Amino acid sequence: MVATTERDGSTWYECEECGLLFDDRSDADQHERNCDAEEPSYIQ
Repeated sequence: MVATTERDGSTWYECEECGLLFDDRSDADQHERNCDAEEPSYIQ
C-alpha cells in the first residue's frame, strides 16, 4: 500500500516496502506492485 506524506509543501507517495518516494501516485502504485522490498538497485 502506498502511503501519502507531505514534505516541503508538496504531497509525496511512499512505497511502504522500501521507502522510495514518488511525486505521482500512479508511479508509486506501479513501483509497489513490482517492489522486492530491498534497496533500489540503482542507488549504490
